[in-house]
Amino acid sequence: MVDQRGIRTQAAAKSYSCNSRPSFYDMVHYGHSNQLRQAKAMGDYLIVGVHTDSEIAKHKGPPVFTQEERYKMVRAIKWVDEVVEGAPYVTTLETLDKYNCDFCVHGDDITLTVDGKDTYEEVKKSGRYRECKRTQGVSTTDLVGRMLLMTKAHHSNIDSSDYQQHTDNFGKKGHSPWTGVSQFLQTSQKIIQFASGQEPQPGDTIIYVAGAFDLFHIGHVDFLEAVHKLAEKPYIIVGLHFDQEVNRYKGKNYPIMNVHERTLSVLACRYVSEVVIGAPFAVTKDLLDHFKVDLVCHGKTEIYPDKDGSDPYAEPRRKGILRTVDSGNSLTTDAIVQRIIKNRLLFEARNQKKEAKEIAVIQAMKYINGWKKEDVTISSNVYFMSGYF
Repeated sequence: MVDQRGIRTQAAAKSYSCNSRPSFYDMVHYGHSNQLRQAKAMGDYLIVGVHTDSEIAKHKGPPVFTQEERYKMVRAIKWVDEVVEGAPYVTTLETLDKYNCDFCVHGDDITLTVDGKDTYEEVKKSGRYRECKRTQGVSTTDLVGRMLLMTKAHHSNIDSSDYQQHTDNFGKKGHSPWTGVSQFLQTSQKIIQFASGQEPQPGDTIIYVAGAFDLFHIGHVDFLEAVHKLAEKPYIIVGLHFDQEVNRYKGKNYPIMNVHERTLSVLACRYVSEVVIGAPFAVTKDLLDHFKVDLVCHGKTEIYPDKDGSDPYAEPRRKGILRTVDSGNSLTTDAIVQRIIKNRLLFEARNQKKEAKEIAVIQAMKYINGWKKEDVTISSNVYFMSGYF
């Protein structure tokens, strides 16, 4: 749910946006962040309702992250002003009035209850409903597929029959448009929309951190929040390594998200001021001088050596500006992947059940509107505002 307080057109207005999208919205990615960005643009104050684990399990299936993890992840997205914990799965006028919201915002997909009812029916009928556009080229279903298939096709244009079959299964006619997979294409406009556009100001402490930041998760958020607290006026620059570099030191099929996807995920975090796309693995003197870095931080995770076996943090270590930051959170991307693999059968069953519901709704819509099956073009997934982030 998203509530935007103070949507100023002629008078201040509040909006409530609930995004309960058919896919596990609990794995927050840049598509979810983009929907929140759009919702915030509709007003001045955005309230996001996040569902409990039990509500998600009842209506969708097992969540990847716990509700506490999801609450904190959503709070870390820079367009969010307030989070409603344990938000009701069905958005009612009572909910909007409770939080003084003028309207509710959701994506242009259909969100159904366990018995197949539209969760936004009441607010739609009252005229207090707005929609956001989905972000092409990303879905939780696709990300989970990458983990389970263990391919590297998403890194570049590598041909992979396994991954192609996965995308074909979700991206063609006869399948749900909201469970589909499509190719993500980065644009300068999208980066501009996500970037803060703010330069360091006098008195700012410029802090540099680097890594993969793959499947941007609560472990990353806790680390960046801890780094943010190190200075009164922090300006945090995140260096993102290219996919090939990440795969060199992480192995398997990492990163799960390519560098373009990771860029948007990190830029959406309220603690991040700037992102270096394709940052050099070694934190060199040139890099430190270029960005006028005051402090370099690294978590308590392992520091991988450079290709030649050297310490990539040798220069900041020599200058005495390297700081090890303990975020108090040991969650890693690998641990998240293990959660998915452990519950693979449950997740697959949930996705199949979800897609069957969506297809049934599409067929009903076609019938009601007198559409012919061949007249409907089905595109890949959609999501927005309300749900089990």
